[in-house]
Order: sequence, then C-alpha cells, then structure tokens
Amino acid sequence: MRKLIAFDDDTLDKLKQLGRDRMATFQELADEAFADLLKKHGIPVDLRDALRKSARLDGEASKTTARPRTRKARSR
Repeated sequence: MRKLIAFDDDTLDKLKQLGRDRMATFQELADEAFADLLKKHGIPVDLRDALRKSARLDGEASKTTARPRTRKARSR
C-alpha cells in the first residue's frame, strides 16, 4: 500500500543524506523508523514479535496465579 507523506525541504535533504551515508534506501529508513515507533508503544511489528509478546503475557499470568512456595524451617 502506498501513502503520501509530506516533508519540509530541510528534513527531506537530511533523510536523503542519511540514506546515502548508510547506503540504505528511503524505504529502508522509513521501515526502520516505523518499526521503532511501534516497538516504543508496545505494538508487535510482525508475527514473531506478536507470538513472543503473547507467550510473555501467558507466562506472567501463570506466575501470578501460582501459589508461592513456602520454606520449611530448618531444625538444628
């Protein structure tokens, strides 16, 4: 899907220069930027991230419902 995004001239020039310096396309820079934004807000980027997040949430839920272990007092 294509979307049109407007940048001011200075920002566009800096993005083009960054792309040249890193030998990356504008699309690669945009993909990285949006992936970082989604990660910052806790939104999984792809299926692998969604599964990891789901597994972590399931693991936390099972930890909170499990009874804590009690220690037996040592006799001397």
